[in-house]
Amino acid sequence: MRAGSLLALTAFAALAGQAQAAPERGGSLTIEDILDGRVVDSGAAPAPGSASDAAAQEPATVAQPEPPPADGEPAPTIDDILEGRRVPGRQKDLPPPVVQDNPGAVRAPPPEAFPKDEVPIPDRWRLAGALGVTKPRWFDPYNQNFLKGDIPIKGTHDWFVALSGISDTVVEPRSFPIPVGVQTTSRPGSLDVFGNNTSLVMAQTFIASAALIKGSTAYKPPDLEFRVALAFQHNYVDVPERRVLFVEPSRKSHRNDSFLGVQELFVDYHLRNVSDRYDFDSLRVGIQPFSSEFRGFLFQDNQLGVRLFGNRDNNRFQYNLAAFWRIEKDTNSGLNDVTQDLRDDYVFIGSLYRQDLPFPGLTSQVMVAHNRNREGDEIYVDKNGFPQRPALLGSLRGRDYDVTYLGYNADGRIGRINLTASAFYAFGENRNSILTDRKAKIRSYFVAAEPSIDFSWVRLRLQGLYASGDKDPYDNKETGFDAIFENPQFAGSDTSYWIRQTIPFAGGGRVISVNGRNGVLNSLRSSKEEGQSNFNNPGTVLLGGGADFDVTPELRVSANLNHISFSNTAVLQALRQEGSIPKSLGWDASVSTIWRPHMSQNLVFRASAAAFDPGKGFNDLFENRDRDKRYYSILLNAVLTF
Repeated sequence: MRAGSLLALTAFAALAGQAQAAPERGGSLTIEDILDGRVVDSGAAPAPGSASDAAAQEPATVAQPEPPPADGEPAPTIDDILEGRRVPGRQKDLPPPVVQDNPGAVRAPPPEAFPKDEVPIPDRWRLAGALGVTKPRWFDPYNQNFLKGDIPIKGTHDWFVALSGISDTVVEPRSFPIPVGVQTTSRPGSLDVFGNNTSLVMAQTFIASAALIKGSTAYKPPDLEFRVALAFQHNYVDVPERRVLFVEPSRKSHRNDSFLGVQELFVDYHLRNVSDRYDFDSLRVGIQPFSSEFRGFLFQDNQLGVRLFGNRDNNRFQYNLAAFWRIEKDTNSGLNDVTQDLRDDYVFIGSLYRQDLPFPGLTSQVMVAHNRNREGDEIYVDKNGFPQRPALLGSLRGRDYDVTYLGYNADGRIGRINLTASAFYAFGENRNSILTDRKAKIRSYFVAAEPSIDFSWVRLRLQGLYASGDKDPYDNKETGFDAIFENPQFAGSDTSYWIRQTIPFAGGGRVISVNGRNGVLNSLRSSKEEGQSNFNNPGTVLLGGGADFDVTPELRVSANLNHISFSNTAVLQALRQEGSIPKSLGWDASVSTIWRPHMSQNLVFRASAAAFDPGKGFNDLFENRDRDKRYYSILLNAVLTF
């Protein structure tokens, strides 16, 4: 602080005392009152011990008072000297009063007029459009759209309509072992067991769905929902041999077919909320999609059923209690055929999910499923003329069975490691084993795991699967594992050759496949859609790895390499009447690309290619006429969604 400022503050501190000491001056201080007997010095205070400090010990020079003012002139006051400043406690004039002129003003409502938790806004859904923030158009799914459930039905505040349309186009050139027809062939000279192996599949599917929803579903489950979804498919298949597509030898080796299926038709009723954070219980009745676990190993389908589901503890617990009565499928499209009688096949499932168990970031699920099948007394032939139930395998007799599955599934991460894992144990009873015509106990198991780790835009994966096979087809125990209706999202899923293609089990059964389309298990079923589960099977072993590359937010490239084999070939040896069959099926290599323009799910284009290099076991079962060394599968897929 400068000495001049210090002097001024000292003067102010003494001001009140001097004013009391000079009442004869009328309380008005003059410059003489302040400077009387004081040192006039405008410099800085001297530092201690300096020359200036020494000089300061000498007698100070007293400033001479200024001459008195001329006659008639008032003496200067402190207010004149300190312009713009006021002595504490002394004010000249008060500031002018503030006058507010607001004609027509309305008194503000009292605080109790407002709710404590929210302030209602009339028709808040159309507020953004009225302000010009959005431009609602019926054909634009990105901005506010009445048809997509963004705006309630006019005259209501919580009823919404949601429409959706999907176009799914598939072009699939492929090759696999194709048996030569017994009675005739479309290729003269094809006298071997297997003929030309190339074929072509093209399918166009349109899915239209509509939902009527009550409730603000942005932050809580719907109070009530009605939903319907119809799927229409036209497909074309061309193969080089007859009796592959139709049972009649006179029919051509290509086929055009169309079908309309009902994939969803249900009502969802919100029973109650059990917490302020909308933990809930709901009931859904009708044809509905359902997946028993994370990756669809056991049961993933759209079936007629009743499902009670909900959550607890801020969604940390989730539960399902479901019962399904299976609908017959269309032979060529795989869609639900509601024009036929329901199957005598029932599925009951109970499952419980818990987040962050046993590790933070990992969700665990425990489940129990029961499949009750009573189709042993019926004969079912598909629309192409091929028997499906009972399967033309072994004794060719019908079967009833009860099987219960106990399962544990996990999905999430442990530290940096992403993990998906599943384990099932199946037990029950088959009323008529395919090779003994006697009752047999069902005892089989299944395990699968996919650990992965991320490095920036790259994910590296390992994948392994083991499904037990039947060791002795002639005893009273069936130890081959089979699912109810599998649709695995695993090891490349439908871009993998072995998962995508159906390999016929020629020479061991009629209209029997080693595996099913979009299935990984070697179950020896007539078909996944219309056949029965079979626990007299050779089992499955898959070991491999893969990688996902997020090249851009719009483009992903994936690659997989898997080795496939049987876990036990005793059943194959009995059905083919061979002394030994090697377990190795071969190597399955695939690469796929997914392109999403504009980083949305409205346009998704996929292209994949897979090659299968047969192993010793595969070559033992399938000797092609020209001894092809490789098989291929190409998938071109475009999905457009509104």
